[in-house]
Amino acid sequence: MKATLLLRNRVVFAEDAFAELVLWKLPEALPGSPHVYKYRLAYVVDGDCVLRFDNESGKGDHFHLGNKESRYRFTSPEQLLQDFESRIERWNLENRDA
Repeated sequence: MKATLLLRNRVVFAEDAFAELVLWKLPEALPGSPHVYKYRLAYVVDGDCVLRFDNESGKGDHFHLGNKESRYRFTSPEQLLQDFESRIERWNLENRDA
């Protein structure tokens, strides 16, 4: 069985801000992940990736906020997308005057 692409989308938030969402279902879990999904969700503002959720092989689920990296507890693809959207909203609120 091959990997199945579930989502590939670009969402434009503003002239200088967009999100890139990519989600795959794999035939088996990646090393470091307890689930069968591979994902990369990035929020880019003024050409800089300010927020990213991903689960690269061997590293497991985590997110990047600026230069800081934190663990992420993956429960479902739907929750992942909700959490990403919530973090984007929070980032926009905290950085709207920057």
